Amino acid sequence: MKQFWRRKLPPDDPPTDVAVPWTWRVAGETSAVWARRAVKVATFLASLFLFVLGIVLMKDGARVLSPLVERLIDLSHPLRGLSAGWLASMLIMSGSPVAAAALAFLDSGLLTPVSAFMMIMGSRFGASFIVLCIGFIYALRGRDLMTSMGMGLLSFGVTISLHVLGLIPGLWMLSSRSLQGWTPSGHLGVSSVVENIFGPISATMMGILPTWSLFGVGFLVIMISFALFDRCLPTESLKQSRVGKMSRYVYRPWVMFLLGAVLTLISMSVSLSISILVPLNDRGLVRRENVIPYIMGANITTFVDTLLAAMLLSPLAFEVVLVEMVSVALPALFVLFFAFRHYEYLMEYFVEWVSRHPRHLFLFLFLLFAVPLVGLLV
Repeated sequence: MKQFWRRKLPPDDPPTDVAVPWTWRVAGETSAVWARRAVKVATFLASLFLFVLGIVLMKDGARVLSPLVERLIDLSHPLRGLSAGWLASMLIMSGSPVAAAALAFLDSGLLTPVSAFMMIMGSRFGASFIVLCIGFIYALRGRDLMTSMGMGLLSFGVTISLHVLGLIPGLWMLSSRSLQGWTPSGHLGVSSVVENIFGPISATMMGILPTWSLFGVGFLVIMISFALFDRCLPTESLKQSRVGKMSRYVYRPWVMFLLGAVLTLISMSVSLSISILVPLNDRGLVRRENVIPYIMGANITTFVDTLLAAMLLSPLAFEVVLVEMVSVALPALFVLFFAFRHYEYLMEYFVEWVSRHPRHLFLFLFLLFAVPLVGLLV
C-alpha cells in the first residue's frame, strides 16, 4: 500500500522512500481534470464562434459569386444540385460544410428550395464515403478488405435508401409549404444578434480580401470549426467507453435507433458517429446487421448543425432543412415499425453482393463517382 502512493520518478532519478500524501495527489488529479474540462469548454466556444462566422462569410461571399457560378453551371436544376453536393462532400470527406454552402446559395438566390433540398441530400450521400475510407485504412493494417469496408457499404445503402424513400414526401412538403408554420418566430432576433456581432468582422475582411474570396474563406473557417469541435468530444479508450458496452443492446432495434440519433446529435457529425462502428465491428463488439437502426437514427439528427445554420440565414432555409429531416424520419420510422426485417434483408443482400467479388466492389466505386459526374454534366 505504501508503494502504491509513492511519487513516481523518472528512471534516471535515484529511488526515494518519501511518499506523497494522498490528499495532495487527489487535489492534483482534480485540478488536472478541471483544467482539461476548461480547455474543452473554451475549444467548444471557439468552434461555435468560428461556425457562425463561417456561415456569415459564406453568405456574403455567395451573393458575389452567384452570377459567376450561374454562368458556369445551372445549379438550380435539382439533379445538378444533387450531383454537386454529392461530389463536393466526397472530395472534402464531410457533408456539413457542403450543406451550409447549399443554404448560402439558397439565400443568395442561386438555388431554388427544391435544388437546395437536393444538394443537401447529395451531401449526405457523399458523407458516407468517409466510412468507406476508414474501412480501407483498416484493411491496410492487415484486416480483411471486404469485412472492413462492409460498414461503409451498409452506411451508404441505408443513407441513400432512406433519402430515396423520402424524396416524394419531401418534394410534396416543399411544394405545399406544409411545414412553413413550424419556422421559429425568434429567427429575426437571432439574425439581428449575429449581424451585430459578426457583421463588422465580415465588413473588415471585405476591406482586406477580395469579396469573391469570402465564400472560400468561410468554407475553410467552418472546416476549422468542425475540427475544433471534434477535439471537444470524449477521448476515452474503446474499452473504457460506454459505447464499448453496447453489444448487449444490439438486438433491440429501437435502442440502436435512439443510440445512433443521440450520439450523432452530440457529435453533430454522422461521419464520426458511424465511423466508430468500423472498429467496433472489427473487434466483434457489434455485428454489421445489428447496426442498421443505428445508422437510420444517425441520418435524422445529422441535420442539427445544418438546421442551426439555416436559423442564422432565413425562414426559407430553415424550412428546407426541416423538410429534409422529416422526409428522412418518415421512411425510417415506417421501416422500423412495419418492415424492418425485409429492409434488413435487402441491406444485407446489397452489402454481400458488393463484397462478393472485387469486380463488384470496383463497379460500386465506379458508380459512386460516375453517377454524380453524369448528373452534373447532363
